[in-house]
Amino acid sequence: MTHPWLTLPAARVDVAARTMLGWRLTANGVTVRLTEVEAYSGLGTDPASHAHRGVTNRNAVMFGPAGRLYVYQIYGMYRCLNIVCGEEGVAAAVLLRAGEVVDGLELARERRPAAGRDRDLASGPAKLTQVLALDSSAYGTSVVDGTGPMTMSPPREPVPDELIEAGPRVGVTAAHDVAWRFWLKGDPTVSVYRRHTPRRRTRPA
Repeated sequence: MTHPWLTLPAARVDVAARTMLGWRLTANGVTVRLTEVEAYSGLGTDPASHAHRGVTNRNAVMFGPAGRLYVYQIYGMYRCLNIVCGEEGVAAAVLLRAGEVVDGLELARERRPAAGRDRDLASGPAKLTQVLALDSSAYGTSVVDGTGPMTMSPPREPVPDELIEAGPRVGVTAAHDVAWRFWLKGDPTVSVYRRHTPRRRTRPA
C-alpha cells in the first residue's frame, strides 16, 4: 500500500497528520498504534516549525524526501520522532505525539518502568520514543522501505472523521493556537493538553 503522506504536498501536512492516526509503528520489538499527532509546516508561514527560517544541520531532513524520520532532542535528554511529509525541497513533518502499545508490552514496561499504567507507556512524544527504543541514530532513516529501524503499517480501515478531534498544538512558543494537533476522540493514551504560558521576566531589584 502507498503511504498517503508521500503523495500529499507539504502544504497539506495537516491532512497527512490526520491520515496517520490509527497507523502502527514497529521498532525494536514493540508496536504502537498512533493515537495523537501534530503537524508542522516549513513553508515560511509556520513560526512554530523548526524549518521556518530555512535549512540547518538540525532540520535538513525535513526538506525531504518524504517518509524519513526527523529525530530531535528536548530538555537535553529526551527525543521526539517526526515523519517528513510532502514534496522534496519543501519542509513539512508530523510529530508522533502518543500511542497505545499493542505488541511487545513487556518490553515497553521495561523501557518505561515509571509508567504506572499501560495507558501511560506511550502517552507523550518522548515516552513513545522511549518504548520504541529509538535514539538519534534513527535520524534520516526511512519508515517506508524497510531499511530503517522503524516501519509503519496502516489500519484495516481509515479512522472515520467523526472519531478524530483537533485542537491547538502543545509546548510551542509561536502559533500554539493553530489547530494542527489531532487525536482519537476519547482514547486514554492521548497526552494531557497544556497550553503554552510565556514566562514572565523579572527585573532585578
